[in-house]
Amino acid sequence: MTTVLVVVIVLLLVVLGGGTAVYTRRGHLSGGSRVPPEQPPGVLSSDQEVGGAERGVADGDGEPGGRGGEGPGLGTALDGVPVESKAAFPAVAEQTITGPSRARRGLAGRIGRAREALTGSLGAIRARGRVDDATFEQLEEALLLADVGLPTTGRLLDDLRARARAGAIADDASALLDALKQDVVELFAGEDRTLHLAGSSPSVWLFVGVNGVGKTTTIGKLAAREAAAGRSVVLAAGDTFRAAAGEQLATWAERSGARIVRGSDGADPSSVVFDAVQHAAARGAQLVLADTAGRLHTKVNLMDELRKVRKVADRPPGAVAEVLLVLDATTGQNGLVQAREFAQAVDVTGIVLTKLDGTAKGGIVCAIRSELGLPIKLVGIGEAVDDLVEFDPVEFADALFS
Repeated sequence: MTTVLVVVIVLLLVVLGGGTAVYTRRGHLSGGSRVPPEQPPGVLSSDQEVGGAERGVADGDGEPGGRGGEGPGLGTALDGVPVESKAAFPAVAEQTITGPSRARRGLAGRIGRAREALTGSLGAIRARGRVDDATFEQLEEALLLADVGLPTTGRLLDDLRARARAGAIADDASALLDALKQDVVELFAGEDRTLHLAGSSPSVWLFVGVNGVGKTTTIGKLAAREAAAGRSVVLAAGDTFRAAAGEQLATWAERSGARIVRGSDGADPSSVVFDAVQHAAARGAQLVLADTAGRLHTKVNLMDELRKVRKVADRPPGAVAEVLLVLDATTGQNGLVQAREFAQAVDVTGIVLTKLDGTAKGGIVCAIRSELGLPIKLVGIGEAVDDLVEFDPVEFADALFS
């Protein structure tokens, strides 16, 4: 009996030891599936030659053909996207942003602070029953606390008063709030929230805004989305002022499978964007996402620099299809002042509103549309790669008034 036990134990040790050896030696997981080591896609310095042999594009570990002839190196591209980067980051493809369906799950549950700012006041208004002057005063206070802003609040309530007096709204507080909710939705009627591509490639989406609003993170999330949708993407690290910006964008390029063109610290951002466009054209890439340094809208020289960046980005073979102003929702009404100046300087085509999940000032969405007439194309509702969603006014109003 003892001999049998010894034999069994030896056999078990052999089996377990062999399995461990297979995992260590061959880099396999259970089931025999190969897990390629994560390596970043090619990085092109903006002061290196674009086109031809494309000097400066990293190919794996610097060996011909990437890693020891195991397949295409990082410099080998398919539709402008490094082949190895697609293989190394399969999770990105599983995180495709699905538009309204994602917003439906996201906005309703992710703008809780903005909704909480209204919940108590709206509940008290509904409990009033009949509509009187005190009802409108209470409603005005609630909207201002939610940072809808005085001009937009005034216009909304003046319209409601006129309709209530004319008998178009039932003399009931719940009916009044339902009418207000519909008015909020109609603020956004007719706006174009599509992210456009130019008629010829590469298209350029230029991102502008003040410091700390989330431009670089927004670009990274969009790169992941567009790559997952099958588009080839090049990132232009045009923020050459903030030392960490290039590294941050390179990390997003690695995660999304996009290529990135960088310049040295303090380099002319226009030259970086220009080289990125040239690189995209040489590789057949469809889209360039161009980062810019954060700047105060009051600094004339910096706004002039931004005008130059936009002008250079629009030179053939590139074409600027979107200029997206990134605003931090937590700044509230201060964002309106920023938006006006940037819109005048670079012909902003749309707004990306970040950190909407972390503020009680969700009413700023209404103020932006009413005061500026600019479409809100995307909203950020979290840190995950798919927490950047298309803005849906119906979903927003439902979440805000629920």
